[in-house]
Amino acid sequence: MTLPAPAVAPAPAPGARARAVVTGIGVVAPSGIGVDAHWRTVTGGVRRTGPITLFDPTGYPTRVGGEVPGFHPAAYVDTRQLVQTDRWTHLGFAATALALADAGLPARAPDPYAWAVTLASSSGGNLFGQRELQRLWGGPSRTVGAYQSIAWFYAASVGQLSIHHQFKGPSGVLVAEAAGGLDSLAHAVRTIRRGTSVVVAGATECPLSPYALACQLRSGLLSPVNEPAAAYLPFDRAAGGYVPAEGGAVFVVEERGHALARGARIYGEVTGWAATHDAVHTGPDTAGDPATYARAMRLALDRAGCTPDAVDLVVPDALGVPRYDRSEATALRTVFGDRPPPVSTHKSLTGRAHQGGSALDVATALLAFHHDTLPASAGPVDPAPGCELGFLRAPRRPDSRVALVCARGFDGFNSALVLRGAVPTPRSATD
Repeated sequence: MTLPAPAVAPAPAPGARARAVVTGIGVVAPSGIGVDAHWRTVTGGVRRTGPITLFDPTGYPTRVGGEVPGFHPAAYVDTRQLVQTDRWTHLGFAATALALADAGLPARAPDPYAWAVTLASSSGGNLFGQRELQRLWGGPSRTVGAYQSIAWFYAASVGQLSIHHQFKGPSGVLVAEAAGGLDSLAHAVRTIRRGTSVVVAGATECPLSPYALACQLRSGLLSPVNEPAAAYLPFDRAAGGYVPAEGGAVFVVEERGHALARGARIYGEVTGWAATHDAVHTGPDTAGDPATYARAMRLALDRAGCTPDAVDLVVPDALGVPRYDRSEATALRTVFGDRPPPVSTHKSLTGRAHQGGSALDVATALLAFHHDTLPASAGPVDPAPGCELGFLRAPRRPDSRVALVCARGFDGFNSALVLRGAVPTPRSATD
């Protein structure tokens, strides 16, 4: 099929900054595959965490995780790519395909050098690497496969997606643990402002392997509770750690004029962002610096030209570790005073997917504006002392259509992103 030539969008006025909008969302997460499944999970308050099945977790203190239900990599990845890449990259292939289809864009870039991909990563191809290392030390050949160095590498997803979709513009990968999911979108905006028309951004993760779980257990931040309903309770008096999860979300970020010229549906605009770092040693008793975290929030709001009282919704990092939750609540009160905006988090439903989790939070915020509904928070039931925030207890319609999404990466990374949601288009009688 021959695609029609894209309409030519007017160039921004001299001196004006190009604007970056989100036109496609691809979700592959414990909440489901696709935006509709994710939204049903969020609005229904359905818990999707459960016993880990990707490997036998018997003997580990943490045996609960968030896995993508019904995920079949062969539906999104060809046979050659399947054997060369890890499940983390398979999830990225699926989320990217869904995002492009949601945006109404072709699977191959018609203008390769005007399209780019920038994703976040943290731990790379855990399951692939686990298998190859077991083969090295447990088999008679004492070898690893030819694709070990490729599949394990933290930039593998970006490289594979660039090749497959012909994204030849300025591409890259950001590493800031959970904060990276927001940083990737910030970098996408900068890339748009430098002249690229379309940037694929976001993140996926798969930290569910024996090696990956052992690494996370070393931090002392994982929940030891193996009853899914009680394992991950951010900001709650009963909170005791986080539940690891796979998956995430990928977005099509597009120059606004380019999107309008082709009649694209717009979810919203990335209007401000900021990243800071605590710059102090992280120890077993530290909880992040609320002052530098608050500074990231304030900078993001300032760069968006937005005052704190204009924020409609805050989606927090919600680690579920008591001292970190108190630190985050302190940062939010520093920015918003004693009248915080509605706070809503859904990580207790899905688990914490590291950089994929913060990307998923962005998807939730954009879908909230798309559906004209701010979803109720999935907890806490009993807020812990120091964590008394304005948790949204029932859905309501947005007012200003401005969301602040916050994330912290281990070892001191802080990021904040401001989104302005588009006004939803009224549905026709045939929709």
